[in-house]
Amino acid sequence: MHEQHVHFIGIGGIGMSALAHVLADKGVCVSGSDLVDSAVLHRLQEKGVHIFIGHKKENIKDATTVVRSTDVDMENPECKEAVTRGVRLIHRSQLLAELLKNNTSLLVAGTHGKTTTSSLLVHVFVKAHFDPSYAIGGFVHSLGSNGGGGQGSFFIAEADESDGSFLNYLPSGAIITNIDNDHLEYWKSEEALMEGFKQFAAQVSHKEALFWCKDDDRLDALDLDGYSYGFSEDADLYIENYRQEGWQNVFDFRFKKESYQEVVIPLVGAHNVLNASAVFGIALEFGIPADKIREALKSFSGVGRRVEKKGEAREIVVYDDYAHHPSEIMTTLRAMVAAVQPHRYTRLRDCMHQFPQVFDHADVLILTDIYSAREEPIAGITSKTLLEKIQAHSSAEVHYVPREELVNFFIKILKPGDVLVTMGAGDITKTGPELLKRYES
Repeated sequence: MHEQHVHFIGIGGIGMSALAHVLADKGVCVSGSDLVDSAVLHRLQEKGVHIFIGHKKENIKDATTVVRSTDVDMENPECKEAVTRGVRLIHRSQLLAELLKNNTSLLVAGTHGKTTTSSLLVHVFVKAHFDPSYAIGGFVHSLGSNGGGGQGSFFIAEADESDGSFLNYLPSGAIITNIDNDHLEYWKSEEALMEGFKQFAAQVSHKEALFWCKDDDRLDALDLDGYSYGFSEDADLYIENYRQEGWQNVFDFRFKKESYQEVVIPLVGAHNVLNASAVFGIALEFGIPADKIREALKSFSGVGRRVEKKGEAREIVVYDDYAHHPSEIMTTLRAMVAAVQPHRYTRLRDCMHQFPQVFDHADVLILTDIYSAREEPIAGITSKTLLEKIQAHSSAEVHYVPREELVNFFIKILKPGDVLVTMGAGDITKTGPELLKRYES
């Protein structure tokens, strides 16, 4: 691939930028375009990637391969120019599939937890000196990136079920965290979604390197090969107990007649105990000594936008989290002031019945405008409709505040000792830093 020039349309996206990092690290000529400038683009430019702001047909003039994501349609001027000129035009998942072919590929699939689990997995393999390549959906603090091209034989990546593209891969090993009713705009039914995961699991070549969560009812019903993990006594990797100590978890588990005691991860929540146990299991299967895995897990410093602490001011602590599905939100909330930005009209439509029950752990809930992610509005699917449903079913104090008024609203209501978490996949992530900047001025 060294002789190629690969151009990414929408290179600032988290999945696209990860693959651009991999190619740049491997010496491939890389360029890309995006609508707005960002820190993601600056990190790529530091590696010699040529960046264009705006989509124009001239941007692909030297490209031998053009890569697009699902969000980039064929009417994009760069896509149209590639077709006109006969330049190879492929989907992001096709490029990832090509990169995986000559490596021992370890993929993480599941509706929730992919990014944290894959980040833990990369961190463990890096600390064990395997020097893997990786492409994941979050900025891993210990690695300083969301993608990289290592010299080792392993390639670790997330496998995205949202558009069915995870079926393009033939992984050596995999972790499947869970299956939830998400992305039904693509799958159309829960049955089709579950069948997709079953097919993905069947494509894993080394069944002893397939780990799936026994505690997830939908996964358990699929009767998969490999090893199950979870808090269930019937799990092959059985988590016997865990406790939270400050901002970390300590847990014990049994696997293959061996007992592993007092494993420490600097993350909170039972879901992260599950994620770490799966990583521990698959790392053991690939020969990493238990003491090395322990050391690596204990030194993990987190992922951007996964309950990420943004700062403190006036005795108010601000966190930011990517959570935008009801299950993710319920997992994150524990007695906080929560500001939630619904993500996509279709997701809100499909999950409207689940949202009202998930906010009881928050003291105060602030609901803001839907982040459309380029979707067209759907009649009757609004933040105010969601607000009414939550007020009817939840004990939380609930407010609707327009996105542009959030910071001023927080300044009025927050008091010393409060913990604020901003939640959503859209631009609500900017709110915490905006608030902290106002406090400091």
